[in-house]
Amino acid sequence: MAIGVPRKRQRPTGPDIEPGAADLELQLTYPGKRPAADILRLDPVEVTCLWRSPEPTNNRLYFAENSGVLSALARDPGICGQIRLIYIDPPFATQTAFHSRGLDHAYEDTLAGPDYVEFLRTRLILLHRLLADDGALYLHLDNKMAFHLKIILDEIFGSECYRSFITRKKCNPKNYTRKQYGNVSDYILFYTKTKAWVWNRPVEPWTEGRDREYQYVEPGTNRRFMKVPVHAPGVRRGATGDMWRGMQPPPGKHWQFPPSTLDEMDARGEIFWSANGNPRRKVYLDASEGVGVQDIWMDFRDAHNQNVCITGYPTEKNPDMLRRIIEASSNPGDLVLDCFSGSGTTLAVADQLGRRWIGVDNSREALRTTLKRFADGTTPMGDFVGKRGSKDKGDSNANGNTTLDLFAAGTSAAEETGSEAPKPHHHPIRDFTLWAEHALAAEASPIVHEWTTRISRGGNGVAAHHFVQRTGRFRSRWASAFPSSGSPMG
Repeated sequence: MAIGVPRKRQRPTGPDIEPGAADLELQLTYPGKRPAADILRLDPVEVTCLWRSPEPTNNRLYFAENSGVLSALARDPGICGQIRLIYIDPPFATQTAFHSRGLDHAYEDTLAGPDYVEFLRTRLILLHRLLADDGALYLHLDNKMAFHLKIILDEIFGSECYRSFITRKKCNPKNYTRKQYGNVSDYILFYTKTKAWVWNRPVEPWTEGRDREYQYVEPGTNRRFMKVPVHAPGVRRGATGDMWRGMQPPPGKHWQFPPSTLDEMDARGEIFWSANGNPRRKVYLDASEGVGVQDIWMDFRDAHNQNVCITGYPTEKNPDMLRRIIEASSNPGDLVLDCFSGSGTTLAVADQLGRRWIGVDNSREALRTTLKRFADGTTPMGDFVGKRGSKDKGDSNANGNTTLDLFAAGTSAAEETGSEAPKPHHHPIRDFTLWAEHALAAEASPIVHEWTTRISRGGNGVAAHHFVQRTGRFRSRWASAFPSSGSPMG
């Protein structure tokens, strides 16, 4: 195995190098790229409150264009700098119009090139402002634009705050006849606001065969262990760079622990000494919960069989993948944001895990789907198959396709025949405030009315508080979300 010794970056010099140019990060240049200061001055959105939970809550769902909402949140001292985790799954520049499994239009993904990059850069600059100092951002993209946005994220967050470029297997193998490899992956870029961030290390439990590296048995205790170096790459000037037991760290390395700590570990029998006096640290199998998760994720495919429970919204992501991300990069009570919230997967999983959340989307179908998910949960994918083209419910749209009622879409055949069918365990989500951009309030009101009627009728006695109240520019704090005056925005 080759061993690399870290070196400082060589600065370019010479008569053709402008002063200070060597200190600049690599940047992406394109037409229409605006100064970050101009983006941070974008006008905040004006909103209308369409629903408020009977109990005070910090959770918020916005039916609005997201840059205006992000600009508003960036002016709110109770939110700006308080968001622990951001996950976004934006359009992928596919030049495609997406429809739900009920054939309802969901959203247009038509931006490309510089327009697409600037669209996302605008939102990433605002999101960076909103993150807590120990917060993290996950950006989900495919191979078309992920590498362009990697450079943009380096510009905004700094390359030193890049953490991982995660590859996810998104689907089963494809049997295409094209002269290329099958496309079964997409990518998640993981960045943090600073060099100190919330991290709950995810692990994969030990299984038979995966623990073979723990091949040594400690005499007397019979504990299995493996041997690992006691040094790490990089030169240090402090205690970890000092001499220990008459030895200096190897060239270009430092001790993983100060010499005093190494002495304590040796006294406990946690240092293995080879025949030639080379120290190694013992790592015990019974002290490890499992192997740390790596940056290739094979177990989070999108819906791929009839039994997988979904909402029917296009491009919705695997909830178990969101569970891993939320558990790794936030703690219970933390604030999670998704400003391309789509079917509400991030919001639903965050709610299940005891996190506060903010979701934003300007798709009517996204609002319908999210509210249905909040009320009824998800439905096995096979239950959607018989609904395509069905003419017994709903109204026909302009294309002649049936538009199902909000709470009819995804109803199983077993339910229609009166037979019992197993359904996923679901706790309805009602503890949030729903806001709509002024221009979209009339469009959203019928959807919200249908939802509030549903939960009021079957929601364990919880009455729906449905109202439309015009507000001024968004300027609330969390603490003033429910003032005694009755104004939801203060």
